[in-house]
Amino acid sequence: MLKHILGLALAFSCACAQSASNCRLFKIDEWQVKAQTGRLVVEGAINGQRVDILLDTGAASSFVVRASADRLGLTRYEAPNYRAYGVGGETHVEYTTIDELKIGTATRKGWRTFVFGEHDLERPYGLLLGYDFFNQVDVEFDLANNAVRLFQAKDCDNVSLAYWAKGGAGVVKLETDNEKPGILIPVKLNNKPFVAELDSGASRSVVSRLIAANLGLGSDSGNAKSAGQASGLGAARVDTYEARFDSFGIGDELIRNTTIEFTNLEIGATPTGSRLAEVREIRDMLLGVDFLRAHRVLVAHSQGKLYFTYVGGPVFSK
Repeated sequence: MLKHILGLALAFSCACAQSASNCRLFKIDEWQVKAQTGRLVVEGAINGQRVDILLDTGAASSFVVRASADRLGLTRYEAPNYRAYGVGGETHVEYTTIDELKIGTATRKGWRTFVFGEHDLERPYGLLLGYDFFNQVDVEFDLANNAVRLFQAKDCDNVSLAYWAKGGAGVVKLETDNEKPGILIPVKLNNKPFVAELDSGASRSVVSRLIAANLGLGSDSGNAKSAGQASGLGAARVDTYEARFDSFGIGDELIRNTTIEFTNLEIGATPTGSRLAEVREIRDMLLGVDFLRAHRVLVAHSQGKLYFTYVGGPVFSK
């Protein structure tokens, strides 16, 4: 399965699992994230040419940025039966074939993937690696050490995989969404239950404007102020606001009186069969890179769990 995705092999066994059972956590690869604020970018190569790669668990599908496809000499083909949506609306969909992709120790040849993105000149990366890759591995975000690690667990059903947390780690069960899969986590805002998506492509965490309004913190409530605009795959920009929430909770962690941004998260894109189909999917909240920098996180798809420990600093950046 994983070998099919990027030609990765299980290289060695990590003495990670804290149990006398047969549990083994195999480390597949470790990627060094470039030290830059707000983005998780690693270095790779497409057809022998160096390229920056954005790690984006919030994107349904991996893709090459349109301007980078041209710079790399990749031939773009129309994909008339596909449509893709994100923050900022719809983006034109094309596809290309990459002869050879290299990331870390991984190589994949003959990879056909999508091409899109409207704000080409604003994107300091050429390839986005999305959830269609990350859902097939257990992935650890250790941004205090600028590291993202990929694992495969074997016989670890009842074992904590937070191998670094000698005193124990917070843990939540991942939620499921068959229409738009993602890393979905139960959270609480002002003590009310919602579902957040762990989105490593978002520089800052953000709440849906509809949820903010439901909590009495909408843009016209007098409890919020403008925080500028945000952009995504589409050409349009959306207004963002910020408001002070009474509390945010995840697992046993509770943060009181915290300021979080909110904006329009109503439109997304999801694979349906062999197509990207429009859906009107409201994500209650996105947990972005600010959350990941304040925590060490292991997304254990093999167990349907997320492990986390707080490492310091503000959880939600302004």
